[in-house]
Amino acid sequence: QVQLVESGGGLVQAGGSLRLSCVASGRTFSNANMGWFRQAPGKEREFVAAITGGGNIYYRDSVKGRFTISRDNAKNTVYLQMNSLNLEDTAVYYCAAVYLGVSPPRPMGQWGQGTQVTVSS
Repeated sequence: QVQLVESGGGLVQAGGSLRLSCVASGRTFSNANMGWFRQAPGKEREFVAAITGGGNIYYRDSVKGRFTISRDNAKNTVYLQMNSLNLEDTAVYYCAAVYLGVSPPRPMGQWGQGTQVTVSS
């Protein structure tokens, strides 16, 4: 059974940075396409970023140039470095395996519990 555990969220002022982590267990991680999604209050969950097993990277337009997704296969971990945060980035962030055959990419399988990111003015 796959388990995903996100961490690293918190309260940050606009313009600040956070680094999210997602540790995966119970699956073959190194070949998996992994992604980050987020859900703001009153909104649907949306795609943020993805990284393939081969290292190809995809972002939603609103985070390009500000967010960086990366992975460490030895640690079964995917990261999301978030810089220049703004109020619209406030959401619960989740990681998941991701299917890249559609646009936007969609999540597959189980979610973790998520990690709250709150950006204040």
